[in-house]
Amino acid sequence: MNLKMLIKSFRYALRGFASMWRGEQNFRLQIFGGIVVFMLAWIFPLETWQRITLFLLVAMVLILEIINSVVERLADVIKSRIHPSIREMKDMMASAVLIASFVALVVGGIILYPYLVQAW
Repeated sequence: MNLKMLIKSFRYALRGFASMWRGEQNFRLQIFGGIVVFMLAWIFPLETWQRITLFLLVAMVLILEIINSVVERLADVIKSRIHPSIREMKDMMASAVLIASFVALVVGGIILYPYLVQAW
């Protein structure tokens, strides 16, 4: 394993993260939501499986948002004019992120609701 190549690959990944942070408002909102969820998971006495579930849900939404952005940009490069098929693909990817976000919200709510009620 080459340490220089490893460092380069981390640099590329961080550059991609920075690009998402600068260019995608939804990504910033999802990061903020993930931070809130992690803070709540830290504060409340959740079971290990609950913390893991919340972590995986946040990761799933962020990863899908990145994939959505990649598909959108790739589609724009391939066919810069809005072709009906390109528009459909972009809409489908956006709906995948929306569904993942909704599922994460529902499951996160189910996990955190009893603790939030008890805290009030």
